[in-house]
Amino acid sequence: MPALPSGVEWLNPMGENQETREIFQVFLEKFYSDSQPRELIMGINPGRFGGGITNVAFTDPLHLERELGIPSTFPKKPELSAHFVYLVIHAYGGIKPFYDRFFVTSVCPFGFVKYGKNYNYYDEKPLQNAATPFIKYHLEAMINSCNMSRERCFCLGEGKNYTFLKELNRQKGYFKEVVPLPHPRFIMQYKRKSLDAYVQKYLDLLGSL
Repeated sequence: MPALPSGVEWLNPMGENQETREIFQVFLEKFYSDSQPRELIMGINPGRFGGGITNVAFTDPLHLERELGIPSTFPKKPELSAHFVYLVIHAYGGIKPFYDRFFVTSVCPFGFVKYGKNYNYYDEKPLQNAATPFIKYHLEAMINSCNMSRERCFCLGEGKNYTFLKELNRQKGYFKEVVPLPHPRFIMQYKRKSLDAYVQKYLDLLGSL
């Protein structure tokens, strides 16, 4: 692992936690045991209370058990972004139809913590530079080994995450199109009164079944 800026630590969901590795394996076997192509939906990087625990993107331990039927010993503390994502999943048609078509992950496969708080790969240039090789490796592995569609991908976040991914895609040609969507955390923190409208926006851009 390359050195990180002062105060920043890696958050590796798969790390040394055996339960997290087992959970992710169960998740893959349950929803992705076929070879059909899927479209990528990519957030920023795993956070401390969702994918950083379960390694299932935008899925905290509560939704992991209640929605996906995968139990764990982790505290069942809800996470805001997970709540919105599962509203979209149900509006789309349910767990199976959604995961049959999409694979949700992050642009950066590792998360970061700075002084005990979530930190994003783009929050400072040295960190972005350190994370970029992992981002490229992750994207290329998803496309080449996991049969992900190259027609388009969806980027959760219309600001810095989208700017970075769009430029990387311009350089590397991973997808024909990168489609931005407002980030679930932004919606839940600042636009909660308009949840229905944002769920519909997701459905309009993701497309119908």
